[in-house]
Amino acid sequence: MKEDHTNFERKNQKMTENDVIEYVLERFDDVKRSNKIQEIVKFQTLNKYMLMAHDQTELKNLGNIIASYKKIPFSDLLQEYENHLKNAMKKEPTIKTHTNVIMHIFGYFSKHLNQNEKQSFSKLFEQFKENKITVGEIILEINRIMYRFDNTYLTSQTYVLLYSDIKSRALFQKFSNLDISEFN
Repeated sequence: MKEDHTNFERKNQKMTENDVIEYVLERFDDVKRSNKIQEIVKFQTLNKYMLMAHDQTELKNLGNIIASYKKIPFSDLLQEYENHLKNAMKKEPTIKTHTNVIMHIFGYFSKHLNQNEKQSFSKLFEQFKENKITVGEIILEINRIMYRFDNTYLTSQTYVLLYSDIKSRALFQKFSNLDISEFN
């Protein structure tokens, strides 16, 4: 009997909000160990939409903390940033905050889409606001647009990576059926 070392299709396993928070805070621990302002800026950039979904006020505060990096000792900056990051992540996203993030993301592409594509997104967006589809399902649809326009800034956002509904991605379902022992 072969061991299955790859299980891409986890039907009964969903990422919880606590998993999301833990992931973001663990990434910040990596940033703290680097002890470099560039790493905090990179972290802030990658987590912009995640923070926006959790707490837009704290997102702004975190940006101001980074902007003050020449005015305060770096260790104080790290501590203040971490405090505000934890405060931001404590606030659970709502349909309203997810809606705001999705509209910001969609704004990157709206001028490049034809009328039919805009109408399709509008219908999908209404389904999301009416709680008929999940945030993961709408992000999955937006992912297609992001890749079409090769927007690496958006595709690397932790918001997109952690909230996307990978359960329905055909690629992962195909891979889960492969016998990987053939490749060893």
